[in-house]
Amino acid sequence: MHAAASARRRPAPRRGRATVTGVLGELLLTAGVLVLLFVSWQMWIGDIIIGAQNNEKGAELSQQWAAEPVPEPPPVIDTTDDGEAVYEPPVLPHPDDAEIFANMLIPRFGDDYSVNIAGGTSRARTLDKIGIGLYTQSKMPGEVGNFSLAGHRTTWGKPFNRIDKLRLGDAIVIETPEGWYTYRFRTLEYVKPTQVDVLSDVPQMPAQQTGERFITLTACSPLYSLAERIVAYGVFDGFQPRAEGPPASLASVDVASPSAEGAP
Repeated sequence: MHAAASARRRPAPRRGRATVTGVLGELLLTAGVLVLLFVSWQMWIGDIIIGAQNNEKGAELSQQWAAEPVPEPPPVIDTTDDGEAVYEPPVLPHPDDAEIFANMLIPRFGDDYSVNIAGGTSRARTLDKIGIGLYTQSKMPGEVGNFSLAGHRTTWGKPFNRIDKLRLGDAIVIETPEGWYTYRFRTLEYVKPTQVDVLSDVPQMPAQQTGERFITLTACSPLYSLAERIVAYGVFDGFQPRAEGPPASLASVDVASPSAEGAP
């Protein structure tokens, strides 16, 4: 009889608390999956979409310039051994912040690679919304000194994602309403974020003036980190006025060939 009474007095299982715990666990699991999906979207799927949109905007700007009256070519300053004219590259005015003034075309990054370049390097106004930014102290395309640019290596279309795939001699072409400025890639290095002398007129030699024309591309490194900067340098190769059509430097290349880090 006592055993029966004890059995009747045992508390019933707390089903309500167990149910709440189970529901909470399911909600947390769902939230974790949603966060993972968002990160995947931001880092991969979103990048693909934004990158394609950036290329479309660049192509549209190229078509717009092609439809406008052809500018007068600049003065001829020399001829090549093949008898081709060598032009004095026109120097454009420095753009305002977030003002688009050029496109970047790099055959090594694919035939459809065409990204707007705008003044300034702020994320909010230029790098996230437009693509590639011009440093405030930078020279302009074709100008003596250092034409220096910044771009994302991850997220927001990642225009400089494949900067480490450049090979010695690869063309880096800047298209403007006047025509095309071709630079040739020379070398790649990694520096600390504080090493701003890479933006000097002669990279890393701020006290020097050589009369040469350089291009410098900068991005964060390693991928998904701000610990370092990856820097690609190039030298000016020539200017082709719009009246002569796109330059030979825009010819397709084998994008599967070895990267800059394996180049001689």
